[in-house]
Amino acid sequence: MSRVTTRPWTCVLFDLDGTITDSASGITASLIHTLEQLGRPVPTPAELTEFIGPPIMDGFAALGIEDPERHRALDIYRARYHEHGAFDSSVYPGVPEVIRAVKAAGIPLAVATSKPETQAIRILKHYGLDDLFVFIGGASDDETRSEKVDVVAWVLAHLDELGVDHSNTVMVGDRSHDVIGAGANGIPTISVEWGYGSLDEWVGAIAVAKTPAQLQTYLLDGV
Repeated sequence: MSRVTTRPWTCVLFDLDGTITDSASGITASLIHTLEQLGRPVPTPAELTEFIGPPIMDGFAALGIEDPERHRALDIYRARYHEHGAFDSSVYPGVPEVIRAVKAAGIPLAVATSKPETQAIRILKHYGLDDLFVFIGGASDDETRSEKVDVVAWVLAHLDELGVDHSNTVMVGDRSHDVIGAGANGIPTISVEWGYGSLDEWVGAIAVAKTPAQLQTYLLDGV
């Protein structure tokens, strides 16, 4: 982890799963249902957690599911997640307060998640947080845009259209995909400890926030 002073931020991008919401229960239950429907073995709970954050098709590939079964798996997973999993989650305590404080400071916020954009919008509306972001960006429904590098680029393009200054933007996330995807777009990352990542995944982040309060300090006062 490197530390540099990068104040003031002109824009902040937030990951969703593991950063704003604790979505493990709904995601893992949907994965278990999918694998059972396919007649495949179910990994341990610890192994299932590894699939939270990265694109779901990458997760299926890691399990050895190949096309066309992978697309069938996606259909089963999405139907189960839409019906039962999306709201089988909770917002991390203290995180909405951080988001509101940053917005109140006049810094635009956006979401950049590998979760399908339609689901991300639905979930943030459910928790009353959608109006805090100038743009909510995620994976496309057909998964052609799902890697974090592509999602971040998608969000930045929309911020350009909206006239948002993202000349000094920072990503907030919990997994290595956030660090790598943001970095490929020239954006530093502040990693958070309360999600699903681990110490080795935060290599390259400019800081690691142990608590939402510490994250707020990093976002408003600098790293």
